[in-house]
Amino acid sequence: MTKPSPFKYFKTSPEVIRLAVMLYVRFPLSLRNVEDLLHERGIDVSHETVRFWWNRFGPLFANEIRKRRIAGMRSSRWRWHLDEVFVKISGERYYLWRAVDHEGEVLESYVTKTRDKKAALKFIRKAMRKHGQPEVIVTDKLRSYGAALREIGAGSRQETGRWLNNRAENSHLPFRRRERAMLRFRQMRSLQKFAAVHASVSNHFNQQRSLYSRQNFKLNRAAALAEWRLLCSA
Repeated sequence: MTKPSPFKYFKTSPEVIRLAVMLYVRFPLSLRNVEDLLHERGIDVSHETVRFWWNRFGPLFANEIRKRRIAGMRSSRWRWHLDEVFVKISGERYYLWRAVDHEGEVLESYVTKTRDKKAALKFIRKAMRKHGQPEVIVTDKLRSYGAALREIGAGSRQETGRWLNNRAENSHLPFRRRERAMLRFRQMRSLQKFAAVHASVSNHFNQQRSLYSRQNFKLNRAAALAEWRLLCSA
């Protein structure tokens, strides 16, 4: 049996829905910004429709991207970078943990209320279940990392240093830009949902243009966009 299309009962074309979701997740735009950009293209939808599309299809697109990429991403020779950043939700401080590989690919995003050993252990185990165990794990000097890694027998793989973890810290910058555009988050669940979707979309469109010639960058960018336009089409 063929899997039913997630667009089956929607009057709007899948191409428009994919475009709206991509604009909202990929770029630091508000819902009303996306509404205006679509209007310039002759597409008349409200910002609440864009909100509904993002909530409905964002996780579906992210899961499909993740399934396509995760099969070829497991390697014991990897070098992971782990870091956490605080996010305010209704005046309370939460922590967004992020695992990044040696090429800047975001492997896992996870939100907790604390950053103690228990939270670090749950985050690391979740990442390792999906991506295997890396050869080296680079962290900052937060003691929760060391305690968690020692418990799972990976303490010898940990490395810390003043600038060693810049790759993980830089991975927070695109999310911070989106956070400002969204005027922060109101629930822990919505933060976890958006962080996971945003990471997958950023991975998909991140072409690392400084490492390629202009011609190769254009080819890779076109391939990523073509693949995006086919998400959930089967």
